[in-house]
Amino acid sequence: MTFPERFANLPAYAFPRLRALLDVHEAGGAPVHMTIGEPKHAFPAWVTDIIVQNAAGFNSYPPNEGTPELRQAFCDWAARRYGVTLDADTDVMPLNGTREGLYNAAMALCPETKGGKRPAILFPNPFYQVYMIAAISVGADPVPVAATAETGHLPDFAALPEDVLARTTAAYVCSPANPQGAVASRAYWTALIGLAERYDFKIFADECYSEIYRDAAPVGAMQVARDIGADPDRVVIFHSLSKRSNLPGLRSGFMASGAGNIREARQLRNYAGAPLPLPLQAAAAAVWADEDHVIENRRLYGEKYDVADRILGNIPGYTSPEAGFFLWLPVEDGEAAALRLWRETGVRVLPGAYLAKDTTGPNPGAKYIRVAMVAPKAEMARGIELIRDCLYPQ
Repeated sequence: MTFPERFANLPAYAFPRLRALLDVHEAGGAPVHMTIGEPKHAFPAWVTDIIVQNAAGFNSYPPNEGTPELRQAFCDWAARRYGVTLDADTDVMPLNGTREGLYNAAMALCPETKGGKRPAILFPNPFYQVYMIAAISVGADPVPVAATAETGHLPDFAALPEDVLARTTAAYVCSPANPQGAVASRAYWTALIGLAERYDFKIFADECYSEIYRDAAPVGAMQVARDIGADPDRVVIFHSLSKRSNLPGLRSGFMASGAGNIREARQLRNYAGAPLPLPLQAAAAAVWADEDHVIENRRLYGEKYDVADRILGNIPGYTSPEAGFFLWLPVEDGEAAALRLWRETGVRVLPGAYLAKDTTGPNPGAKYIRVAMVAPKAEMARGIELIRDCLYPQ
């Protein structure tokens, strides 16, 4: 029996790899889980009521393109948040979580060749693993681009060789960045959109952490694209209720772009999509329309930023994140640090190298650990204190 070769050389996924590293050892204390970015703040209590009120919808196949109410909720949110006008019939598409969209955007929108050559798909390094898999799946060269302290923890795509840019069909960008918490500025988006228009590639803007920030709301890629008059199909944005509303299990996300991109993405989804059940679509529409719970969620994360700054602020190399809910902490060796933390304290973190890819240079995540600030504040503070005392003794 034979199997496809295209996925044969993939590294182990981050979390099975972490279990293999840690689970053969006893924890050095009561476990504190700080690995997975799974929000633990409360979601709005009325979500359950809406699902129950619409439970009869479980008896029906849901529309693949989403209900009109849900699509309009996406558009209304984008207008409030970014000041952009979207057409609910042509410019948005619901997703069963944004990972579906981030993967299928490459499948639906990236051509098989460019200029007669094998295409390239760019993405930051470290990265969310679906970017790389999407590139491999469409037969493109996956091109990780270092996002380090020297580049402001965002990829400098303009520094790539001319021949790579000439065959690029798409570039993934995560802002606010996972894992570093860096935010793409208006100037960054403007320059990247200009580069994309020069070399004719699409920008896939993963903005799932956009509503978790300190002071100023991060500018959006589509917001900038509309302001400078770029082709509406140049930028595709991806959003989700997972982080914004603490509802990762609801699986409500959406993508928005020009009508051409959405038409192609919908056609693929007609054949291969997994639409959200109607009761969940009804709940999602209400959640996208409410901002009070988002403001409270952001306040809670603001308190966690303050806790992290207080405990780790004197550590050399510590950078307080601009947004998101991860700490990207410098260490000598991320894998060794994670193992030491688990064996000596019971704190569980993710080695940065597990989120990055080896290239011609050093793995840009090798000297970091990623710490998720999702646990209740007291538990999170205890975990960060243990990290400080174990890895950064004064």
